[in-house]
Amino acid sequence: MTIIDAHTHLWKKQDTWVDGKRILSLKNGRSIFMDEEVQMLPPWLIDGVNSAEVMLSNMDYAQVGGAVVVQELIDGNQNEYLTEVQRAYPDRLFCMGMAWTLDEAKAVHEAGMMGIAFPGHRMKEPLHSLMPIFKYMEEQGMVLSMCLGDDEKQIAEMKEVIQECPQLKVAIGHFGMVTTPSFKSQVMLAREGDNVMVESGGITWLYNAEFYPYPSAIRSIREAAEWVGMDRLMWGSDYPRTITAITYRMSYDFVSKSAELSEADKALFLGQNALRFYGFKNLPELPYIKNMSE
Repeated sequence: MTIIDAHTHLWKKQDTWVDGKRILSLKNGRSIFMDEEVQMLPPWLIDGVNSAEVMLSNMDYAQVGGAVVVQELIDGNQNEYLTEVQRAYPDRLFCMGMAWTLDEAKAVHEAGMMGIAFPGHRMKEPLHSLMPIFKYMEEQGMVLSMCLGDDEKQIAEMKEVIQECPQLKVAIGHFGMVTTPSFKSQVMLAREGDNVMVESGGITWLYNAEFYPYPSAIRSIREAAEWVGMDRLMWGSDYPRTITAITYRMSYDFVSKSAELSEADKALFLGQNALRFYGFKNLPELPYIKNMSE
């Protein structure tokens, strides 16, 4: 089965401020996050660097062929690092830049990144204020990654973007904030245009209180498929933050091991939809390597 992760993060170092609060990489996988010390990464990432090489090692071990790298305000602008990553691993990784002006969007495209990610849930301005960027992305064939809050106003604004840019590829993140009241409204955005998908980055975080094997998450995937079709849904892990609680393989094998989904639906959700949407090519064959303890 081809497996593609539609929502991951990479950074050289976290060193930024959001809403006046500090975010800074420390050692042993820890960071200052919103003025609080947290375990941001697994403890064996002792230098605070969340590198492409470590993620690719995890991908190889878990048999994940390709991954989409998005960005978030809480990690700081990683355009420079992700430009290097895109050049180094063009077949395995699909890197998205961060941009807030048209000139910045053009610079992201010229640098070779193939999409732009917007943490819409952290925005204070309306989404249509970014319309010149969305129009440019549509013209250039770039992919828009958009995470939304649980504000129905923002969902209405996203509908406007989809209508104004019908050829723009849009991936709605965090599985429509599945555990909030806006879940159905966000998923239903996939009905607003032919190029709109929903990816599940962070679903294990949102169901963290329930924990593995996340039966409620499986029910939510089935529910979303009933609303918009399984061909509009993609798996995402939200690597690396989610693997402080579970292994990388566990972030998808609760789906692959589920008896509540058909094998055809698992294949669509875990890889085939993302393969089509992002246009991955030349993915490696990754044989299973058994653990020494097996």
